[in-house]
Amino acid sequence: MRRIVSVSLGSSKRDHRVSLNILGQDFVVERIGTDGNMARAIELLRSLDGQVDVFGLGGIDLYLCAGGRKYAIRDALKMRKAVVKSRVVDGSGLKNSLEYDVIKEVDRNLGPLRGKKALQVSSVDRFGMAEALTEVGCQTTFGDFIFGLGIPIPLRSLRAVKIVAWMLLPLITKLPFRILYPLGSEQEKEPKKKYLKYYRDADILAGDFLYIRRYLPLDLKGKWIITNTITSEDVELLRSRGAELLITTTPGFEGRSFGTNVIEAILVSLLEKPPEMLQSEDYRAMLSKIGFQPQILKLQSCPL
Repeated sequence: MRRIVSVSLGSSKRDHRVSLNILGQDFVVERIGTDGNMARAIELLRSLDGQVDVFGLGGIDLYLCAGGRKYAIRDALKMRKAVVKSRVVDGSGLKNSLEYDVIKEVDRNLGPLRGKKALQVSSVDRFGMAEALTEVGCQTTFGDFIFGLGIPIPLRSLRAVKIVAWMLLPLITKLPFRILYPLGSEQEKEPKKKYLKYYRDADILAGDFLYIRRYLPLDLKGKWIITNTITSEDVELLRSRGAELLITTTPGFEGRSFGTNVIEAILVSLLEKPPEMLQSEDYRAMLSKIGFQPQILKLQSCPL
């Protein structure tokens, strides 16, 4: 039995545990939230080290990326250093391959997306998605300042993202992570009524769901959501607000779409290699072999 555990800084109310058989291998896959408690997350990683085949780090990235450069998040490195025996991933191996491919697949099968307006709530944690949205011809607004720092400055091109990243990420990644991302009970609060114009102007909302949810407007009529880490409650929230289509970049298990860190941990376990030795094509080949597919859920009765 292979054990995959995602230790997350997110809310424990979003915890989930499933048993799976993949390519003849039995897995127990579990997500454990620590409600934003960094010390508890580190202690949990230490106590389970060696008992877990591969850890996923949830609610935090080891690195933020832009234009081929990586910037380590100080708090994430503290978590990584707590593990000595087990392998550790944060989902970035998939974000730059799977999520890139999902956008291209949506463009081929549900699009074309050229000319549609997209709001990607954060690009430096999903740069593959940002590149794909640009390549398929979306008019994309990158909301890194808006959703990460609460500063209403939209970025309108990947070039702008790269310049800002080179200037600011070496400093931003040293800040306490809770300043940059909703943790624990912050994830459960009612969406704030701010920055509504960026949602209103977009046909597609893409990226991290907790960022999307942060300022989610009451009216999402006709909008497509491309995200992951979705619970059944999240689906009903989007449905009730009129969103037309939900595309989760990772498959669902028993009513829950896990984060990329969990799916990457499963792939690393099956590939039986250290994560640092794996390339995008290794992940793509294993995803194809397993048959993992993004989920496409029609939320309303109206035709696409």
